[in-house]
Amino acid sequence: MLILVSFIWLLTLLYVVLMLVYARGWQLQKEFIVPENFTPKTRVSVIIPARNEAHNISKCISSILANDYPNGLLDIIVVDDHSTDKTFETVHAFQEENVRCLKLEDYLQGQQINSYKKKALETGIAHSNGELIVTTDADCSAPATWLKNIAALYEQQQSVMIVAPVAFTSNGSVVQIFQSLDFMTMQGITAAAHRLQLGGMSNGANLAFSKNAFFEVDGYTGVDHLASGDDYLLMMKMQKAFPNKIGYLKSANAIVQTAPQPDWKSFFNQRMRWASKSGKYDDKKLTAILLLVYLFNVSLVVLFIAGFFQSLYLLLLAGALMIKTASELFFLLRVSIFFGKTRELLWFPLLQPLHILYIVSAGLMGFVGKYNWKDRSVK
Repeated sequence: MLILVSFIWLLTLLYVVLMLVYARGWQLQKEFIVPENFTPKTRVSVIIPARNEAHNISKCISSILANDYPNGLLDIIVVDDHSTDKTFETVHAFQEENVRCLKLEDYLQGQQINSYKKKALETGIAHSNGELIVTTDADCSAPATWLKNIAALYEQQQSVMIVAPVAFTSNGSVVQIFQSLDFMTMQGITAAAHRLQLGGMSNGANLAFSKNAFFEVDGYTGVDHLASGDDYLLMMKMQKAFPNKIGYLKSANAIVQTAPQPDWKSFFNQRMRWASKSGKYDDKKLTAILLLVYLFNVSLVVLFIAGFFQSLYLLLLAGALMIKTASELFFLLRVSIFFGKTRELLWFPLLQPLHILYIVSAGLMGFVGKYNWKDRSVK
């Protein structure tokens, strides 16, 4: 018993230190401000993979077209991934010359692949005119200042890749508030980790990279057999080829909004897809951190089960939970202000048990299970 308790308290201590480090990293990651007289010079291509997104794609494209960015320096390419709805027709209805839609099936020639999204992105990039590639998802909406912020940071720092913030919307339901808070936490960690060089993270809903750099690292070659990881695995290739050239754009004026999953089943499928790339990269810092987080959450489940046999374990669990919640709230308070989610943060302590179970189950199933995504069964 003493060994188990000592191990769990060690994990708890390390977890608290990690949260304090993340809080410091978030604070050190300064917010980016576009220079007052900035005039963009970079030609940008926005690539949007889409599968059965007829009900979302118009809003996405319209938000990009509404950006305060020179029309002559912008083109938008939607790559229709075998949609069975009117995604292609919806995009084709736009009259703007700089909006195009490609059908992925025209470029596969019957080829069977496991990562349709990577292939869609690759196809869009191959047909793009921009110096800077910006990727987003068909169910996203961008603010009018989005591209200007990305271009300003790119021209200022000449980064080969720029990671930018994403936020979930919420309709007030428990499942959506849970996702919103969970995703906000990951976004806060992303910013802090980039600043402290504690392992890279990214999200393809708001990602930019040099087209030349993309081709220099051979794009998705070597990771194209994996269904997920179009964002993170590409970033790892970029980091290896161009050390210290990955930038982070901390700007509330560049936050891309996207809808969370509508139900718990879809949510778990999404998280299993994200977890499926775990162990497929060589990032010792991130691997160690993920292992610590996973073991800590597993230890809380172990304490709960052990509590049925010895009530002392339930007291230890209560103590560990309070310490966990307090350290996370210390980190997330500033993050929630940035993302405008301070009211949602009131739900955070109540959702702790659900979050622990999700971390333990989704992490395990991401390694050993199959999942369904976009009407496809994926290994």
